[in-house]
Amino acid sequence: MKRRLTLMVALAALTMAAFGAPNDLGKSLVLYSTMTENDINNLLTGFNKKYPEIKVEVVNGSAGELVARIRAEKNNPQGDLMWGGLANSDGDENSDIFEHWLSDYENEVMSDYRSNNGFYSLDHLSTPVLCINTDLEKKLGLKITGYADLLNPALKGKIVFSDPNSSSAAWNNLSNIMAVFGYDSKESWDYIQALMKNGLVISTSSSVCFKSVQSGEYVVGLTYEDGASTLLKSGAKNIRMVYPKEGVSASAFGCAIIKGASHMNAAKAMVNYLMSAEGQSVLGNVGTIRFTNPKAKYSVTYLPPTSEIKWIKRDVNWLIKNKEMVLEKWNKLFASIHG
Repeated sequence: MKRRLTLMVALAALTMAAFGAPNDLGKSLVLYSTMTENDINNLLTGFNKKYPEIKVEVVNGSAGELVARIRAEKNNPQGDLMWGGLANSDGDENSDIFEHWLSDYENEVMSDYRSNNGFYSLDHLSTPVLCINTDLEKKLGLKITGYADLLNPALKGKIVFSDPNSSSAAWNNLSNIMAVFGYDSKESWDYIQALMKNGLVISTSSSVCFKSVQSGEYVVGLTYEDGASTLLKSGAKNIRMVYPKEGVSASAFGCAIIKGASHMNAAKAMVNYLMSAEGQSVLGNVGTIRFTNPKAKYSVTYLPPTSEIKWIKRDVNWLIKNKEMVLEKWNKLFASIHG
């Protein structure tokens, strides 16, 4: 009888392990994230309701900063996973620092946004927008509806953008400009040059591109809808989001587990939560993001319906192959104008 009971306990333990029982997840987790404070707080609230025993430490920064940090810590990982700043246009460039593992919900993701590298689980979409200070816009007598309006001399020195060399939000916007005007076309580079000559201000942080617009430091910020809509959610009355009339295309962004993570099971639990219909429903109903699992049920209060936006197709494969070339041209052009 004793032997039979021991066998039953062993089988139960194996079953718990197979299904990822909470007891196997540990007590801590280190999350590296580029996401807004609103997004992170919403994730932690939902995740800790499901896994109250796991204490999550958050390190916030830009995509460039966090990827550089993960690479520097490669031989002794200090983080467990990264959320945000990891786009489908990255291709395999970060293959060496992330575990080649995808969430249990990969087959539920919309087909256009399934992982294209085998280690990014793409949970949400990021759409470029213009964040506009309506008070300053009115004062200048402008009505900004798209990219062409940003070349107005009245906006000289009043437009802010982050650095596409280190900011995933900036690369997303630059990718959209290419999608609108043509990939590596004369029209694209002529537009970028004209924008730079109109006093485009480059910030080191993507959050500056919406926060400094609200504060009145700039009239326009080239940013992303999640960041700008977070201001609307917080009650901002002096900004509006504009989806350029020329067209917009979204990048899929996601999360990935850091190679050799100390808290591997807890990290997998968080990625699974982010990719599940359950997790995306929770986050969607309190956040400002469009998610990739169509089984999720939520209402995006602070974003317009997709039917109201002029969508254009983005050539992700071209961007993967040519990112280095595009950034090199960007840097040379910027240096030639600003010295």
